Parts: sequence; structure tokens; C-alpha cells
Amino acid sequence: MGVKAVSEHIRSVGVWVGLPIHVWIVAEQGGVTLVDTGLKWMAGSILKEIERMEAGPLKRIVLTHGHSDHVGSLQTLLARYPVPVYMHEREIAYAEGDRAYPGKSRPFAHVQKGLLQPLAAAGKNGLDPIGSLQPFFTPGHSPGHVVYFHAQDQVLLAGDLFHAKRGRLLPARFSPDPALALRSGNVLRTLDPERLEVCHGGTVYRPAGQLGDLEQEAERAETAAKARQARIEAKKSKRSRQ
Repeated sequence: MGVKAVSEHIRSVGVWVGLPIHVWIVAEQGGVTLVDTGLKWMAGSILKEIERMEAGPLKRIVLTHGHSDHVGSLQTLLARYPVPVYMHEREIAYAEGDRAYPGKSRPFAHVQKGLLQPLAAAGKNGLDPIGSLQPFFTPGHSPGHVVYFHAQDQVLLAGDLFHAKRGRLLPARFSPDPALALRSGNVLRTLDPERLEVCHGGTVYRPAGQLGDLEQEAERAETAAKARQARIEAKKSKRSRQ
């Protein structure tokens, strides 16, 4: 998949491993910010693109969450650029292996202890800006999932808040709390970005306009599930009376 120019200040580096995986390099004053680190073997491509951009050295790494396909090349990148690494404070215990991620039977350390710093939480949106990016807390796919908004370019770097295919917004797979993730998706209405970029999928333009469709689909699915459960309970009740 290679490298893609997302906007004036943002490039994505992507690979295909049965599904797409993207990370993003954001040009700042005097250097770049990396959003997520992808798989372990993506480090070389990320480092080459940082050099190719000629925007300066890596200044910081910010993470949407701590799943393995988002932090895989972290150690290799830090060996070249020993920079600060930021994550939401609610995610750190899961990423470091102190707590099991929801839906998992046991904890697993995806990130070495001592590498992660919590995003500063004092801004008007709950989290302080970091470089040119404004983080927003969007739990559901993971307990401390975060998205990053580049206001100047009107691009939302959304990690696994959603997936996307052929310009269509989709619910993220493997979310232990899909209802919470969908509620977190209301950030699209708050920001109304021109462009949404996700880890697993392509670009979605004006994504806020598609959020209502996802909400309606979720409501229909919930109604159908309740109807199925009601039928099951009715059959159980009937058998118990016989």
C-alpha cells in the first residue's frame, strides 16, 4: 500500500496483511509527530518516510490505543528517536499488561513499562493539544481509545474508532463495547471534519453525514436481538408449563 499524501501536513504509511493497517506522520514546526506505530516490521518504512518528508526529526509519538497492531514498531523507532510516547491514562495499564483488555482472558504487555506518558488532561476538550493535534477521548474499542484532530487540515485520525471501505463508514470490528464506541463516534458531529482516516480502511469524506445511518443500523440490530430473545424466553416458558 505504501505512502499516501493525506493532506498538506499529513502522510500515511500503510501495509496490507489481509486488511489495511495505517499510521500517520504529521509535519510540525521543527519536526514530525507520529500517530500509532503499526506492526513491528513497518518501522523501516516509517523511518524512510520521515526522512523523505524533510520536515525534521521525529519529535513525539502519540497512540490511539495499545493493541499490538498499533504499537508494534514502537521499540525499533525509539531506538532511532528516543522521544516521548503518549497515550490516554486509562489505556496505559492495559497496554503495559497490568490489566486484561475487555474480552481477553488474561493481560498481555504490548508496551514495555516506563515508555508511556499520559496525555495531559486539562484542555477545554478534556485533553490538551499536543503539537498540531487535538486529542479526543473515544472509548469503546478499548478503554482509553483516543482520536486526533488536525484542525488546520480538517482531518480526523481515528485509529479504530471506525473502519471504512470504499468511502463508507463502518463499525470497528473486535470492539468489546460497540454501543459505547458508537456513542464516542458522536465526535464526528462535534468536529465535522472534511476527512476521516482510520487504521483499517480507506478515507471517508464528510463522515459526520454517515453517522446517522450507523446509528439506525445499530438500533435495528438491537431491536432484532431483543425480539429473538423474547421468542426464546417465550418458548422456554411454554415448555415449562407443559
